[in-house]
Amino acid sequence: MIVNVSDAKANLSKLIEMACRGEKVVIAKNNQPVVELVKHQPGGKRKLGLLAGKIHVPDDFLDEDSEINDMFYGKGHEDHP
Repeated sequence: MIVNVSDAKANLSKLIEMACRGEKVVIAKNNQPVVELVKHQPGGKRKLGLLAGKIHVPDDFLDEDSEINDMFYGKGHEDHP
């Protein structure tokens, strides 16, 4: 079923019920199909730790870098936080 936006606004509850029953509901703007109303499909649970053992974070990862500090604070500026 294809409905224009104005009709979809007036009949949203009905269209949602139709989509939940598996019917194809397309909303059009100026008679051009724009979106399809579909029943929500819950995603699976996220699995943590997929990259465990595959990446290495160097020990100095959080250390300050004088070259970057110079870009932010100016060369030779020593009393930055």
